[in-house]
Amino acid sequence: MHLMFWFERFGRIIIYLLDDIGGTTILFGKAAYYAFVGPFKPRRIFEQMVRIGVDSVPVVLLTAVFTGMVLALQATYQIAKFGADIYIGGIVGISMTRELGPVLTGLMVSGRVGAAIAAEIGTMKVTEQVDALETLATNPIQYLVTPRVVAAIIMLPTLTALADFVGIGGGYAISTTTLGINPGVYIEKMNQLVQVSDILIGLLKTGVFGIIIATVGCNQGFKAAGGAEGVGRATTISVVTSCILILLSDVFLTGLFVGGHY
Repeated sequence: MHLMFWFERFGRIIIYLLDDIGGTTILFGKAAYYAFVGPFKPRRIFEQMVRIGVDSVPVVLLTAVFTGMVLALQATYQIAKFGADIYIGGIVGISMTRELGPVLTGLMVSGRVGAAIAAEIGTMKVTEQVDALETLATNPIQYLVTPRVVAAIIMLPTLTALADFVGIGGGYAISTTTLGINPGVYIEKMNQLVQVSDILIGLLKTGVFGIIIATVGCNQGFKAAGGAEGVGRATTISVVTSCILILLSDVFLTGLFVGGHY
């Protein structure tokens, strides 16, 4: 009997996850459809670009600069044992552009923006503002979801590019001032080892992360019920789900690109 209880509980979790993933996928399909058929309202997209991108710049850049510094410190202490510390610039550059820049940007924006999206739409849902939009012949997906998805796709790669630059700069600062690395050697090795494909693949990843953050946040907001408690629950689920999906998609995309021998 005890075993059956755990099987039943596990089955309920799997069903809930599949239902959630299916609902999120359908919501993204509808948002993408309205992004192409219009009517287009650039003002709403620009508003969301400011909220998602511009307002997230401080936390993303702080995370990136300290990550670059820590990465340079840890890498230098390890590779100095083999006399390869001159390659620290390349190591920091590759690590930031391929993985750390995209993933950390996605996670930070998920915690900040994903929660805000779920809370905003969830509040509209429980206060029946979403129903009011439908009464006014306004499609809630076109009005609420599409601008956020489009803005996230645009701004996540932009934030990642800034994070890459600042993270490499943080590694440069700590390497040249504390670790005794020659500035010219740092830049030279970074230019030798970091390829354009590394940067482009990292930016492509964050485009996918932007879709995940915006769509999951909107989906959880639409599912919110039960007043303030329901909104809080939707916000928490949104952040956790987004972070998990970002990490899973990063594994998949990295495997895909490595399999393609980039």
